Amino acid sequence: MDVVRAIEDNAAELLMAMGAAGGGSQRVDERATWTIGGSPIDYHNAVVRATDTGVIAESLAELRKHDVPGTWHAGPSLQIDRTALTDGGFSAAGSEPGMAVRVPELIAPRDVPGLAITRVEDDDALAVWEATLGQGFGEGEREARWVASTYRTLGYGDPWRHYVGWLDGMPVGTATVFLGAGVAGLYFVMTVPAARRRGIGAALTYGVLRSVDAEYAVLGSSAAGRSVYEALGFREYCTIELYEWTGSSTSAG
Repeated sequence: MDVVRAIEDNAAELLMAMGAAGGGSQRVDERATWTIGGSPIDYHNAVVRATDTGVIAESLAELRKHDVPGTWHAGPSLQIDRTALTDGGFSAAGSEPGMAVRVPELIAPRDVPGLAITRVEDDDALAVWEATLGQGFGEGEREARWVASTYRTLGYGDPWRHYVGWLDGMPVGTATVFLGAGVAGLYFVMTVPAARRRGIGAALTYGVLRSVDAEYAVLGSSAAGRSVYEALGFREYCTIELYEWTGSSTSAG
């Protein structure tokens, strides 16, 4: 398996599906793949593939048309010089390592007494997932609200699997698995601030991935999460650079 390509493709499929569910405009042709306008969150108005620099101005025009911020996800397959992105109006916004592990080779973390993991199967359970995610992920309640709205549209069956981690009966963590590009992609892993540094994120990650029928699990890690994933057996295969345009104002969401 081309693991690097699988890392890029899984994320691209997830972003495109969520953008479509949010009502964004989709472009898929020989020059570009993007979803723009379906989210108030810059990360999710995403250009995931492009083959020429002319697409940069076109993507900026589309962002302005919808009055939303947006991000280029510049992985190894992106066929554009990165300086063209900054020259074209986008700002370097850091990077995230594209990581992967063979699922049978996951390293079990320490047990967390009192931890239980349940899969989200309906709107009521998703409301718990949303409220939990909103306590500490990304842009907080604003992002959690939008993400949950797309998942209500997309439904609760495969390729989407959402989970809540419970500690002594209280919701303390979230995770989503997206089955795409032949791998299991891990997203929205979060532990509420009051329950951090107890191994919950590692236990939640291990628990949800051991249940998938896929050879590889992949993810894009935050700086804070990298050591957790490395301890579980993940290793870096590539780097996804992020280039964002925030605009002067946004009205979405």
